[in-house]
Amino acid sequence: MGREPDRVMDQITERPRRSRLAIIFLSPDEPRLRTGWRLLLHTLLLVAITAILLFAYILAPGFPNLTASTEPYLLTGIQLLVITLATWIARRFIDRRSFRSLGFHIDQHSLTDLAFGFCLPALMMGLIFAFEWGMGWLHFEGWVWNAAPPATILTGLLGGLATFIIVGYYEELLFRGYHLQNMIDGTNMSWALFLSSAVFSILHIGNPNSTWVSTLGLLAAGYFMAYGWVRTRRLWLSIGLHIGWNFFEGPVFGFPVSGLSATHLIHQSVDGPVLITGGAFGPEAGLVILPVIALSAALIWVYTGGKQSRPS
Repeated sequence: MGREPDRVMDQITERPRRSRLAIIFLSPDEPRLRTGWRLLLHTLLLVAITAILLFAYILAPGFPNLTASTEPYLLTGIQLLVITLATWIARRFIDRRSFRSLGFHIDQHSLTDLAFGFCLPALMMGLIFAFEWGMGWLHFEGWVWNAAPPATILTGLLGGLATFIIVGYYEELLFRGYHLQNMIDGTNMSWALFLSSAVFSILHIGNPNSTWVSTLGLLAAGYFMAYGWVRTRRLWLSIGLHIGWNFFEGPVFGFPVSGLSATHLIHQSVDGPVLITGGAFGPEAGLVILPVIALSAALIWVYTGGKQSRPS
């Protein structure tokens, strides 16, 4: 007789039985899809929206043919629209969360996070430039204004900066926003950091001059970008880091940006050991980037309050 109340309470508190389909597709903790299905549907949205936009471009009358100078800007614009729209739809209707909750809250730190993130890579790339020059591997060959008119230089630099702002936004939205944060829901922080950084790295394999070392270097870069979100639970610092990395690496110090070239202020060449310098892919493909990332991560730790990290 003494066990009867206990059995009644167990029946009251026991979770309702779930069907096999519910177990496969739905989260056990809340009424929405499991992480893997959410990520799959988000990927399908990216593919579908890209296909629709490209199909519309092909059929639209009066659109100019792409040239070597216009194609990168058009593709960047398409990726901006595709990733933003697909992520908004997935966040609103699949994740059942707000787009803003990915890390776009605005507070007293937002602008300084963005500015600090943008400026820190100036130090990073400056250290790499100085180290390789001091080792005799990097050869300074002149300033861009000795070979091109000011208008051409300004147009190239502003175009490069605008492109890197857009790329920094949508890649952080995708990798440190949607991917990382959904993967944390489905696994844990350690696995989510590794998997999201691995996807980020693998998707750059098709870049010119890519090697297995560049893939590992971009894995480390993925962790570094993610550290901005880990410390602040906002994307502003990560976005600033991404924009600044690309801008100071390429247009300012004249290194290749993940195998790609752009208008740059400094003409230079590097002929040191590729394993260390990264060669034609850029510093992220060389061992030189690792201590610079470690130093910069320490500076981020100090900037964000050290042991007293910010509340989420």
